[in-house]
Amino acid sequence: MKLTAKQRAILSGKKGKGAAKAMEILAALGRIHGAADLVAVGSVQVSGVSYGNIGEHGLAFLEDWAAMGSKAVVPATMNPGGSDRRLWKSLGFSAAFVKKQERVIRALEGLGIRPSLTCTPYHVGVTPKLGEHVAWAESSAVCFANSVLGARTNREGGPSAIAAALAGVTPRHTLHTDEGRLPTRIVEVKCRVPTAADAGALGYLVGRLAASDQKGGVPFITGVTPPGGPERLTWLKALGAGMAASGSVGLYHLDCVTPEAVAQGSRLAKAAGQRSVVKDLAEGYRTLDRGAGKIDVVAVGCPHASPEDLTRILRLLNWKKAKLPFWIFVAEEVRRQAETDGVAASLGRCGATLVADTCIVVSPLQSLGIRTVATDSAKAAFYLPSHHGAAVYFGPLEQNVEAALRGSWQSS
Repeated sequence: MKLTAKQRAILSGKKGKGAAKAMEILAALGRIHGAADLVAVGSVQVSGVSYGNIGEHGLAFLEDWAAMGSKAVVPATMNPGGSDRRLWKSLGFSAAFVKKQERVIRALEGLGIRPSLTCTPYHVGVTPKLGEHVAWAESSAVCFANSVLGARTNREGGPSAIAAALAGVTPRHTLHTDEGRLPTRIVEVKCRVPTAADAGALGYLVGRLAASDQKGGVPFITGVTPPGGPERLTWLKALGAGMAASGSVGLYHLDCVTPEAVAQGSRLAKAAGQRSVVKDLAEGYRTLDRGAGKIDVVAVGCPHASPEDLTRILRLLNWKKAKLPFWIFVAEEVRRQAETDGVAASLGRCGATLVADTCIVVSPLQSLGIRTVATDSAKAAFYLPSHHGAAVYFGPLEQNVEAALRGSWQSS
């Protein structure tokens, strides 16, 4: 793999030990993936932030790297950690866990990474342009950046994302190349997909199909369009998040909707080697909706909710009081905006809590006493049983709000 003179200088240690370590990681990954060179990135999003996921070894790794002194040279943000930094005590997180989590965050800050603690950096001012190369790590964020924004990123691992932040480059392969973005199959949808939960169920089904494709599946989806207005973004987020969870899909093309499909749809469709049909969403719902017994918490905002989502939830609550804990996961910047606008206080009067800095998937649920979750997120419904042994009720946002108000899940 070709390195520039500047990159060779970084590798030799002229920009510090931390940057040299970063370039060593990137060069090794580039060789493994057959990259021709390294491409400059406009932003980085780092995963592996929850102490519950990385543990003591991961924490020591980050602290050692931070001690080397190098810092990010491009804008870099963090994925959610394992606890709400402000409300941890009232939500039931242990002081010991929070102390470890804060050490993770401080180590990443020491590397020059902003503690945004969100899986939706595009909600907090980091929105790549069409064609811009970035190095993002969280699966749903990667899928959104590639598909909806038309940016270019592979799914980075935690260390490789940090390395990209410190060096400002990442190996040019797969989704950074024109060839790597060509569809591997056409998926024709022959059913209605009106809600974001429906989009998540569809994404789950498409992801399973794409997972069998060689070199990573890139579906070209036809026959369905997102709703208009503020629900469009949430629908597209949910579609990609479901795909990324079940099939590690980093890019999808949606006919006549996503930017590359709009610009070159017919050419892309011709490149697809396989064709599949989704006739209904029943199998997706059967797999994801397996709740049983009393609900411990209703959890929405996976990926993190937008300000428009909060307004919609408030409207659905209609000033009624929830009978169940109702957690809405958001970025801290979105929560602060909601507090300024009065939306947070209104949601609070309805019994809903804005939970920031973390996510239902990476929180230590068992230590919080949470065994059964209701959610509108296909991503959460996919991961919670395997990661936490949790039972999950899955359905549209309206069904989740109804469950919070009634105190139980009503099958549709």
